[in-house]
Formats: sequence, C-alpha cells, structure tokens
Amino acid sequence: MASFKIDSIVQSLSDIRMAWRTSQGRSREPGGRELPSRQALAKVMDALKCALFPMRLGPTDLRHESENHYVGHTIDSALHTLLEQARLEIRHQHRHQPLDDSDIETRAFLAVSHLAERLPYIRNMLDSDVLAAYHGDPAAQSVDEVLLCYPGVQAMINHRVAHELYLNKLPLLARIMAEMAHAETGIDIHPGASIGRSFFIDHGTGVVIGETTIIGERVRIYQAVTLGAKSFPTDEDGSLQKGLPRHPVVEDDVVIYAGATILGRVTLGKGCVIGGNVWLTQNVPAGCVVTQARSQDTPRSNCPDSII
Repeated sequence: MASFKIDSIVQSLSDIRMAWRTSQGRSREPGGRELPSRQALAKVMDALKCALFPMRLGPTDLRHESENHYVGHTIDSALHTLLEQARLEIRHQHRHQPLDDSDIETRAFLAVSHLAERLPYIRNMLDSDVLAAYHGDPAAQSVDEVLLCYPGVQAMINHRVAHELYLNKLPLLARIMAEMAHAETGIDIHPGASIGRSFFIDHGTGVVIGETTIIGERVRIYQAVTLGAKSFPTDEDGSLQKGLPRHPVVEDDVVIYAGATILGRVTLGKGCVIGGNVWLTQNVPAGCVVTQARSQDTPRSNCPDSII
C-alpha cells in the first residue's frame, strides 16, 4: 500500500510556521493557543441568540415555565466562555508589552460584564429591527417569520452584540462575530458601525457597511448597497491611517434602494431617498430624492442638480 510522506509534510509546515512567527516578531508560547477561537465564539453567539429569543431561537423542547432558568444558565455559560476568549485577545493585543495576569483579568471581566449588562438593551433594539422589517415588507406575514427567516435580522443580531465588544476594545472578537454573519447571510457590517433603532435590511445579499458608518433611526436599505470609503489616507511612511472617519453618515428615515453606492464621509440628510444603482460621493440634503436620471426637489428641501 502506498504511504504518504506525513513526517516530511509536518516538518515542512512546522518550518513555515516558525518562519512566519519570526517575521511577525512572535515567540512560541508553551501555554497553548495565542488567539481567540472561531469555534468557541460561534458557540457563544449561538447561545446569546438563544438567550435573547429563547422561545423562538432556543431549544425545541423549552417550555415557558422554565424559560428564565434556561436564559440564566445559557447566559452564564456563554459569558464564561467569552471571558476566556477576551483574555486571549487582550493578551495578544499586549504581546509586545505584556500585562500582568491581574490586569488582563480585570480588563476582560469589565468588557464582558458590560456586554452582559447591555443584553436587555440589545434585545430592545432587536425588537425594533424586527418590527421595522415586518412593517416595511408587505411579504412578511408575522414578526416570527421575520425573526426566523430574514437574513437582515440575523445579521443585526450579530452586529448588535459585536458592536458592544468593539466599543469595549475587543475588536478581534467583534470582527469574528461580524464575519460569522457575513458568511451566513452575505451581509457585511463592520462591528464599528453605529446603527440606530428600527433598522431594516431588505433581502440583504451584498450589503456592505463600513467601520465608521453612522446610521440613524428608521433607516431602510436594500440588497447590494455599499456604504464605503472613497479614499484611504496614508501617513508619512505610506501606511494606511486607521480609524479615521471615512464612511457615510445616514440620518433618520433615509431609504437606499438596491445597488446604490455611497462613498466617503458624506451625509445623507433626514428623510432622503437614494434610488437604485446611484453612485454618490457628496452630501444629500434632507428630503431629497436622488435617482440615476436626475435629482428632484421635494416640498421640504432643495436638492441641487450637482448631486448626480
């Protein structure tokens, strides 16, 4: 029987790993893995979804009389797993100037505790998103259908959890959770994006929302919409500058139809409507309607022709 040269392959892979770690200034630590686990975070996210919506996303045999017990047990287990992943990220963040274990523990506990305390707020925000989808889509037969089936709602569950982790300086954990939703739904929301109440993504596939995007309340967007950056400033060494405001600001009650691309730190004023496949790189006044063919005034505002 033919045999594979496993020992040789393992040694070659080991050599490549060591070369990579050396090039990145990393040492080989004997204590175990250095980075958070996607598998562990997937379990955390699934558990939090079940705890937030126990009778809809929880176990099939769950009964109302045991709902609170189940929620408490599930949250406690998820938070302890998340705490270990937070320790890993914080240790990795400070790998060049290591922190004491007590400092790592304190930072990790405070971040995870903050998320725990925000879970009622997250549930309230998600309720508003579900209602926005139900009222905004004539095909929706019930709020339960929206919660169980709509990819935009699934993406927002992940985003509202991930955003809290991002705000508490756990960007890697946040990004992993966001990318789980991206892989599942085709909706790419950076965890740094700030999104207000009653947000509805209809259909959803191909939606991209950048890190510094700010979205107000009661905003509705459709598939293949991009809220992206127009340019990427560099520093004196030619490296990209991180964290600068570079994505759109979308005010309350804006509607953005399928395929629209809005780039740069522009503002879409309250109540404006952006038509399908429109390309925008400048501000839009409140109440303005912008289409491919023309921009048209509404009674509430003046929309200049130079917008299109």
